[in-house]
Amino acid sequence: MAKRSTLFIRIVEGKNLPIKDITGSSDPYCIVKIDNEAIIRTATIWKTLSPFWGEEYTVHLPPYFRTVSFYVLDEDSLSRDDVIGKVSISKEVLTAKPQGVDGWMNLTEIDPDEEVQGEIHLQISVLGDRDIPRKLCCQVLEARDLAKKDRNGASDPFVRVRYNGKTYESAVVKKSCYPRWNESFEFELDETLADSLLSVEVWDWDLVSRNDFLGKVLFNINKLQSAQQEEGWFRLGPDKSKHSEYEGTLGSLRLQLRLRDEVVLPSSHYKPLTELLSQSVGSQLNGNWPDFIVLIDETTTAESRQEVANNLVKLFLGQGLVKEFLDVLFKLELEKTTEPNTLFRSNSLASKSMESFLKVAGMQYLHRLLGPIINRIFEEKKYVELDPSKVELKEAGCAGLHRQQTESDIIQQSSSLLQSYLSELLTSILQSASYCPLLICQVFHQLYLRVQERFPDQEYRKVKFIAVTSFLCLRFISPAIMSPKLFHLREKHADARTSRTLLLLAKAVQTIGNMDTLACCSKEPWMVPLQPAIQRGITQLKDFITKLVNCHESEDLELQTRMSLQCGTMEKEGFLFLHRTKDKCMPMTSPFKKYYVTLSKDTLSYSRTQHSKKSSSISLPKIRAVEKVEEKCFGNANVMQIISSEDSGQQETLYLDCKSVNELNHWLSALRKACSHNTNTMSCYHPGIYKADRWSCCHQKEKSDSLFIDPGCDKTRHGVTLQEWYDPLDPDLEAQLIYQHLSSVQHAMRDKYFKLREQQGVQEADSVRDQKKADGLPKLFSILQDLHDAHAAVEEEERLKNKNVFLELQT
Repeated sequence: MAKRSTLFIRIVEGKNLPIKDITGSSDPYCIVKIDNEAIIRTATIWKTLSPFWGEEYTVHLPPYFRTVSFYVLDEDSLSRDDVIGKVSISKEVLTAKPQGVDGWMNLTEIDPDEEVQGEIHLQISVLGDRDIPRKLCCQVLEARDLAKKDRNGASDPFVRVRYNGKTYESAVVKKSCYPRWNESFEFELDETLADSLLSVEVWDWDLVSRNDFLGKVLFNINKLQSAQQEEGWFRLGPDKSKHSEYEGTLGSLRLQLRLRDEVVLPSSHYKPLTELLSQSVGSQLNGNWPDFIVLIDETTTAESRQEVANNLVKLFLGQGLVKEFLDVLFKLELEKTTEPNTLFRSNSLASKSMESFLKVAGMQYLHRLLGPIINRIFEEKKYVELDPSKVELKEAGCAGLHRQQTESDIIQQSSSLLQSYLSELLTSILQSASYCPLLICQVFHQLYLRVQERFPDQEYRKVKFIAVTSFLCLRFISPAIMSPKLFHLREKHADARTSRTLLLLAKAVQTIGNMDTLACCSKEPWMVPLQPAIQRGITQLKDFITKLVNCHESEDLELQTRMSLQCGTMEKEGFLFLHRTKDKCMPMTSPFKKYYVTLSKDTLSYSRTQHSKKSSSISLPKIRAVEKVEEKCFGNANVMQIISSEDSGQQETLYLDCKSVNELNHWLSALRKACSHNTNTMSCYHPGIYKADRWSCCHQKEKSDSLFIDPGCDKTRHGVTLQEWYDPLDPDLEAQLIYQHLSSVQHAMRDKYFKLREQQGVQEADSVRDQKKADGLPKLFSILQDLHDAHAAVEEEERLKNKNVFLELQT
């Protein structure tokens, strides 16, 4: 059984941001933190106070996370980036709104006294009997993951303990966010106080300036007296929040967030549901109508349609029935459609499912198809504009040494350049029939035939082609051209000039996909210079579609292998700087060397170049922890470590130096997911390095090469991962999500079922076949009830387990 939380994040846009640059603008970007751990950095949007990001992320988290925070910063090339403000949302707020949070949220000023993190290990006890004056003893043991307040990437923490007007301070631990004190402080217990509090504060000591607040914990002594002793790790909290004078003047962010708690049961619990849905889809092969898919289509709301479509596509992909499932949806859509021009243009379940299918099964195909032309446009950065009302002469520059370009010169050059881009793209599309995944070809073949059967008349001869292009061009290729970053084609958003070029190219592709040049040119007359190229493109695209829908008939086995489904490979590769420890001490000079790293199904290997012989490798089952390294260790916040063990029990550490926070978290996520089923993983680790006979994080002097002797000073974070497009399919998770959806629409499905039967004029049980159809719905509801009972049993078991732990602590 797996238990985790999934957070959907969409950072939409910002507005009314303050000016941070001398140019009268700002260069904003966002950092997303989960409990003060940075996991995402958006692209920088240059020279704007109203940036649009439109970036989406799915983050898998352990259930015990507390807050998600969005920091908006202004990027500076020469100095440190300026902090504009932040938005923080607690888990409680997200849990209280299961439908999600969507709206504008004001940025607030960042108060250093509220920017606290970490935990402190304390033992609080009451000593003595009632007959003699009793004492309150506070033992300060250690702390971990404290905030970094000094420029050296660490802090100089000490503890201040207050009770009943008396204050003690611990020793200062220099340059550590993982200090160990092991000091005890005693107070005379005043039992006459009605509400006595013990305050434990952590501070960063500074020689010149005022000390920085790192967090505090408060204890009610009256409650403590009955328990006599309390020990454990306590999360540090902020000081009392102050009202910001800048509230509402720092701008705002538009965010879309939704938290989903997932408890995935063992596979056997989902087998009846999966089999029933598979039988429903497979029933069309025997001439029966798939009732459940019809009911799901009729009862799914517009808000949940995309998610439901994505879950169904992945489930049927895992069952090998996605082609049959999509064919059912094609038939349903065609039955409802009377006007061919509106076919698949709405956001129906069929359209959303086909869109999800192309993203899951065709992303590698899309990268191979669009990668070269997108890279060319980004590298050339040419000024391209066809609309006379938007031409800017100063942007285009001079035609010669002394002659300024005219508007007609710019439009003519732009037309030639766009035709060059379009010609290259169409050539790539034509050639892609040989490497398009076979399953995609088969699905398009079905779609082509279904539309041809529905609209056989000569006047509708183009409709079968438009049905294919409505998905391939309008919902897949064109959006990827307009937003390459959102389709993982580029790491950063395009600047304003490149964005305009991409938009014009995407418009041309959309026009070709619609197969109607006259309509486009009547709406936007300035597109007329591209009309000959678009007309040629329509002819080429028809030829491509003809090849694509007939690819399933190829008998070339090598070709079919090359066209196989390309999803769920769980492979990641790229150049990184590495260092692998072999000694107890880390070298003083930079130890990193550049290698090409490859993460495959079973190993993590690296070599000098992409095609050279592997220098070394690590077996994934031997990996015990994959964690970040403190910034002060190498002067870089984007270093991670992979701790592995050999059969002898000796441990080795591989350090990976990443170029950005996004690259760091992508590698962390990929490795954590690849090692998710490992046994004997570490619960604690050292975030520092072993140097000069001590750990840099906690200053502990002992170092053991055994994983079982040296536990570490910080807890591991196995549960924090980012969802990627290349993640393997998880049938149990998809079945769980479909169960949750069906449970929420159970009553609506029942009502819709009987309503459809009434519309069709079917009386109750007027035939044996109708009775069998009616029996299917109770079977589905019975399966949903069984899953509900299984989840209730898990919750009860968890409740009893927590109760027993609480009783043990009380004892």
